[in-house]
Amino acid sequence: MRTRPVKISVPLTVLVAAFGAAISSYGPAASAQAATTTTFTARVFASGAQLSHATAKGEEPISEPDDITFLRGDIFVGFQNGVGPQGQASTTGDVNSTIVEFDLAGHAVGQWDVVGKCDGVTADPSTGRLIATVNEDARSSIYLIDPATGTVVYYRYNEPLPSKGGTDAISVYDGMVLISASAPGTTGKAAPQPSYPAVYRAVFDPATRLATVSPLFFDEAQATVAGKDSPLSGQLKRLALTDPDSNEDVPSFAPRFAGDFMLTSQGDKEQIFVHDAGGPSQSLSVLGLSGSVDDTAWASDQTGAIYTTDNSNNTIYKVTGPFRRGEVFVAATPCDANNAPATCPAPGFPPNYLGELNPSTGAIARAPLTGPAVAAQGMLFLP
Repeated sequence: MRTRPVKISVPLTVLVAAFGAAISSYGPAASAQAATTTTFTARVFASGAQLSHATAKGEEPISEPDDITFLRGDIFVGFQNGVGPQGQASTTGDVNSTIVEFDLAGHAVGQWDVVGKCDGVTADPSTGRLIATVNEDARSSIYLIDPATGTVVYYRYNEPLPSKGGTDAISVYDGMVLISASAPGTTGKAAPQPSYPAVYRAVFDPATRLATVSPLFFDEAQATVAGKDSPLSGQLKRLALTDPDSNEDVPSFAPRFAGDFMLTSQGDKEQIFVHDAGGPSQSLSVLGLSGSVDDTAWASDQTGAIYTTDNSNNTIYKVTGPFRRGEVFVAATPCDANNAPATCPAPGFPPNYLGELNPSTGAIARAPLTGPAVAAQGMLFLP
């Protein structure tokens, strides 16, 4: 998940004090009305401010929560601790990210350090392990973590990544481990420019501790335009992806693209849906979005909750409904769009927010929230 430093932040104490107060909307109006008139409620679920990890200089607080996943009753969050996108040391000399296990009451019950900036964390329920990628821009590697035993195993990729970038989000789709090929070397131009993988399939060899990668599809692949209000709807277009980022398994109850694998190209404001991923009839559809987004979550029931990380405020929030089954939520990230100004937030480019996505048109509307301001990033819906 790409993060861009911002020039403003809100202290956690202010956020907590604001709990229960209505939040006013800011930024440009969405290009479509909100999908619902429901007002959602946010509260602080957990914070990195009370947690620390061992470094060469002694104990230091952990910070910058990013990706989030769920495994066997607990929530797991990757904290990046200021480490750079190629694994560069933080301003305090820290080179490790920290993955924290929380119970559903928000109590930290376990944690593990990995070397590098942890951009992707996902659960593999079939093995009971976590998979974590590090370094989104270059010098990437991957870890398998067994929370039951505390074992952390480091894997190298079997070759220099052909996308010439790094790795980011991970999904386990139909038994395959699929990893976003972030920060690609592609120019985003059509052939004969080089075409690089947009998503890798990874296979782990415990004997050699190598993760062998092969492409699922490429940054310049052809896809069917899926936006129902687009003049090109139903036509083929050549992708020009410059920022493969988050990815998800689309649930079977989703109102559109049910059962597909989805890649979000954050800076390009696009979501690519892969039908029959890895199969003989694999095909791609592309949905243009009204803004840049990071993670996506589909509500599976009325009384569940969205758990979302806030990287800039070192906080994890729990957002409750009522929800509608199949409702699509996104972490809207205006400052991560390719056309965002260097200094951001800025006029027309507000801080991150929780959005509702129209899956037919790609229009994003701000979700009405009460409670603390939520600068959403990593997202998880739990029934």
